[in-house]
Amino acid sequence: MIFGAGYVGAEVARQAVACGMRVTALTRNPAKAEALHALGVEPVVADLAVGDWHAHPALLGGADFALNCVSSGGGGADGYRRSYVDGMRSVLAWTERAPVGTLVYTSSTSVYPQDGGMRVDETAPTTDVSGNGRILLEAEDLLRGWGGGRAFVLRLAGIYGPQRHHLLDQLREGTGFVAGRGDHRLNLIHRDDIAGAVWAVLGAPDDITGGIFNVADDGAAPKAEVINWLAARLGVPEPAFTGAPATGRRAVTPDRVIANDKLKRVLGWRPLYPTFREGYAEILKSALRG
Repeated sequence: MIFGAGYVGAEVARQAVACGMRVTALTRNPAKAEALHALGVEPVVADLAVGDWHAHPALLGGADFALNCVSSGGGGADGYRRSYVDGMRSVLAWTERAPVGTLVYTSSTSVYPQDGGMRVDETAPTTDVSGNGRILLEAEDLLRGWGGGRAFVLRLAGIYGPQRHHLLDQLREGTGFVAGRGDHRLNLIHRDDIAGAVWAVLGAPDDITGGIFNVADDGAAPKAEVINWLAARLGVPEPAFTGAPATGRRAVTPDRVIANDKLKRVLGWRPLYPTFREGYAEILKSALRG
């Protein structure tokens, strides 16, 4: 069962169907439901935060595995709360009548307030986080208090991959400027490596009953290094940095290194794209083929 079959969820659904699994996915978007159906997924069109979907015939039997990977859907803090907190409450209420073996929630590394070049693992304090990060933590806490099956939280770094590459898009706009600061390190994770992390926790040994895992690649690098590498391959001049947040963000992305050691050590996960170079090289290659 997948809640929020968007960029990440749709890829996990595709891979699950390819493995022979029976997959149901909930989405608010009828057009997305049609695309999921074409993949072999049984779609349910509903608002996650509203419990009327709980009685849908496809959902009455529960699920061996469930993935809650909803997005905010816009609407500022209220939209965040509705998607993540109210959505999680709705999912957990559903599990009271439909058993779930393992439930995975994709959170974000934005729950960490650390800055100043710090290395951040899952033990890092989150007490000082505010805004949307606090809302995400509230949803995490709801899941951690769940009395059902195994519960895992995956805290995702900045997501990129096919059809989702904001840095490339900024360079192609040709304005000569890029948001943020060039000396702040970027923590990225390719969509396909997120899917790999989902499979890693779903297939975790029985003695691993749950937990929180950071999901980031191995190559946190200064934003200027990433941008200049991309500019060279696009054949465009190296841009200047505005020092201001990207559109839709309240603050510049903090400078820190998100550690992925726990996911590797405990579950044996390894990224297919260990740094931005491998990931963006594949994206650029695909663009040339297209």
